[in-house]
Amino acid sequence: MSDRAALLQGIRAWLVFFVVCLVLSGATAFPLVHELRWTEGLLRSLSVPEHLPGLMHWIERVRHGLDATDAEYPFVLYGTDWLAFAHLVIAVAFWGPYRDPVRNIWVVEFGMIACAGVVPLALICGPVRGIPFWWTLVDLSFGVFGVLPLWVVRRKIQRLAAAT
Repeated sequence: MSDRAALLQGIRAWLVFFVVCLVLSGATAFPLVHELRWTEGLLRSLSVPEHLPGLMHWIERVRHGLDATDAEYPFVLYGTDWLAFAHLVIAVAFWGPYRDPVRNIWVVEFGMIACAGVVPLALICGPVRGIPFWWTLVDLSFGVFGVLPLWVVRRKIQRLAAAT
């Protein structure tokens, strides 16, 4: 296999990995109410309340909030449907770099900028919305871990461009 073919294969593999993670991340925003009930039950069956009471308290609080919102104001959850949809639409944009990485490197750079934007959003909005700091760290991880495969892809695309 030529260097160019190997680079292209690596770029595509990393892009598929990133897109799958993006789609899974977005898809979990659709069934929030049921998902959180299931998560709470699972955590209880694993004795998490005894070992991580802070986590369990947070999960219970969020579930209560979602239950109340779903019962009284279900239209508010429509916002998370749009959040999920946005993840899916952004994932589609990565078809461009999959097809022609050099010409569409800007999509990868856009993704990296979006990942960087997670950091100030989580650090500013988390405290404003009463999110515990340890959960803000979970949110920050989406930006940090999201940028890593994109950084690899960008480097490979630059090498591909130089070799062409």
